[in-house]
Amino acid sequence: MEDRDWRRPLTLLALAALPWTVLTSGDLVFAWGLVTTDPIHLTTLSDYLLVYTRGLPNRLLAWPVAVLLYALAVGNATLGTVAPELEDRRVTGGLLGLAGVSDLWFALGLRTPGLLAVPVGTVMLWTAAWWFHWPDLRTALWR
Repeated sequence: MEDRDWRRPLTLLALAALPWTVLTSGDLVFAWGLVTTDPIHLTTLSDYLLVYTRGLPNRLLAWPVAVLLYALAVGNATLGTVAPELEDRRVTGGLLGLAGVSDLWFALGLRTPGLLAVPVGTVMLWTAAWWFHWPDLRTALWR
């Protein structure tokens, strides 16, 4: 059986361990949840979706959308490692790019006077899309 290169899906999966949005209040938004530092508290993504989202503006729902797009990209990259003929790498790269846009929209939605939200996830997702998928995206964009 031929060796499969797991570096790409594992690298993409590792992005979930890093904060996607850093707030000047010290709070951190990860793909899996929100960590509040004063007082220390964890709100999981599922709690955010099922408990706290009633009445929230749509721009604050961009975080779960970004996570869904990211999860689809990781799944597609993993599928491409197991069965390369089933992955369209343009789709994986496009999903990463769209996840970055959604994370940016979320960070912009958090802005208030005196609070800055830095969309670190956008930079990470776009960098991953560029690093792993730029040749694929380039051919799709300039056909």
